Formats: sequence, C-alpha cells, structure tokens
Amino acid sequence: MKLLVLGAGAWGTALAAQASARHEVTLWARNPAIIEDMQTRGVNQRYLPGQTLPAALHLSHAPLSDLLPHADLVVLASPMAALRDMLLATSPLLGERPLAWLCKGFEAVLPSIANPKAKHGLLAHEVQMQVAPTMQAGILSGPSFAQEVVAGQPAALVAASAHPAVRDALVQAFHGDNLRVYANEDIVGVEVGGAVKNVMAIATGLCDGLQLGLNARAALITRGLAEMTRLGVAMGARADTFMGLSGLGDLVLTATGDLSRNRQVGLALAQGKSLDQVLLSLGHVAEGVYSAHTVVQRAQHVGVDMPIAQAVVSVLQGQTSPQQAVAALMGRGAKGEQGA
Repeated sequence: MKLLVLGAGAWGTALAAQASARHEVTLWARNPAIIEDMQTRGVNQRYLPGQTLPAALHLSHAPLSDLLPHADLVVLASPMAALRDMLLATSPLLGERPLAWLCKGFEAVLPSIANPKAKHGLLAHEVQMQVAPTMQAGILSGPSFAQEVVAGQPAALVAASAHPAVRDALVQAFHGDNLRVYANEDIVGVEVGGAVKNVMAIATGLCDGLQLGLNARAALITRGLAEMTRLGVAMGARADTFMGLSGLGDLVLTATGDLSRNRQVGLALAQGKSLDQVLLSLGHVAEGVYSAHTVVQRAQHVGVDMPIAQAVVSVLQGQTSPQQAVAALMGRGAKGEQGA
C-alpha cells in the first residue's frame, strides 16, 4: 500500500514513521528546508527531537501533482486552519482514492460571497462537503500522543467515515502490532469529540493549576463529557460514540496527560501567565485555544448549554480570571444530573 502523508508536524511524522514498517510511505512538507533538515539529521528536530526516523520512510517536498496520482491513501496532517486549502489543492488530483485528515476542531467562522451570513464554524467533514462533496474522505482520531506512537508504545485510534472504503483503507494502513484502529461510521460524533476535548483539557489544566484537587478534576472531566455529548447528539451524532476512543478516551488523555499542549495552556494560565506568553512558550499549535470560541458558537447555534466551554472562552479572552471562572461554575443553580 502506498501512503502519502501531507504535513510533517509531530502527528503526521509519527503516523508516517509507524506505517513505514509495513507500507511504502512518503512524508511531505511544503517547505523544502524542513525536508532537507530531516534528511540530514534523520530526525524531525522541531516536533519529535530524539526520535530517529525509519530509513524506509520517504521524505519529499515535490509538487503534489507528482505525488498524489501514485498514492493509494492520502492523509492530511495539517491544522484545521489549513484544511480547506489542502482539500482544494488535493481534490482535483485524487479521483476516487480515499483521503483522511487528522485535525481536530471547528474551522473559524468564514463569511464568504456564497455564505455572507455565516454564524458558526464547520467541522472538517462539513468543510469537505463544501469544497469537494464527492470526495471519499474521513478522519483518523482518538487518544494519541505523537511522542508515544513514534516510539512504538501501544495506542488505539478510530477511523471514521461514511464511506466503507475509507474506513477499510485506514485500518489497512495503520492497524498493526502497536496500534489498533477501530472503524466507526459516526464521523459527526468522532469530530465533535476531537474538537471539544481540547477545550475541556484547557479547563482541566486550569483546575489542576489552581490546585483544586482530584475530586474537582473528576467532576470537571465528567461534566465536560456531558457537554460534549449534548453538543454531538444535537448535531446528529450517536450518544454511544462519546463513550469510545474519540470521546471519553481522547478526553481523559488530553485532560490529564502532561504531554497535552491544551492542558499545558490551562496550567500556565492558572499560574497567572498571559495567553500570549503561553502560546509563545509552547511553540506548537494548541487547537483548543483556537477552537474554544467556535465550539461555543456552534453550541449556541443548536441551542446547547456548555458552561465549562463558555468559562474557558471567558478566560482565554481575558474577560474573567481562572478563579472567577471557577466561582461562576460552582455558583450555578442545582439541577438534575441528566439535564444539567
């Protein structure tokens, strides 16, 4: 099987390296300097320092028109902000070959001539339906730190798509001794889980940074899962999807694992650092910072209350302090658990 992974960040590099033991894999980056540095060092120094890349992994910055026609599966490892442009660039060259993306979140609101009154951002599959509605596409998601996957430590992911051929291709490409891949038809649920868990990880970082205790952390993660599920079901997802890898699994990992950039954002904000200081020190994208506002926008659009996500937005925008956000959440009126 010939795989083409577009984007040499941490996650794209990790998956490409993992799959290269069984398949012919090409890892592509737009910037020639990035590829040349990896070829010289044998590592992705910026994103995965210390992890030697397999000799079987091909590295390229060639034009996409030279690479796409030869790929059996294309994987987009770009951030959400770049997804639309990448889909526009690849769709004319794909034909019926499957494509999957790795990004998680909602695209920022993009009013256009065709849609001047856009009020909320789109999930990745909704962007794809606008840009290339006939494309055979899906997502690979789930609880996974790139550093552990590239090191060969065990992990499990979910391949979600409305198209069986896409799910099958992702399982064939990435399921192996150290990585299990489960198929799922519910792409809405998988994408909502991936978007919301980043916001809840910031909230959990705030909670832990304020040293509110393990009881508070457990309560926050549980109520965060409830918010995630309410939003997903309102958008057409299945409730049971949120008990799986892309829901509870990814939420627990991102909210509690210290390799999580979104958790690190919350911890740093709780220590009194400004958001600009936090993002500068991270040096990598923390998707929850950019998707929190769009998560709340979408929730408001479908009439779903998400108080934890709203509290995160208020802190990120400097409207409230972490301490004030906690006080506001704890001061909410009593409700039944199922309806709260």
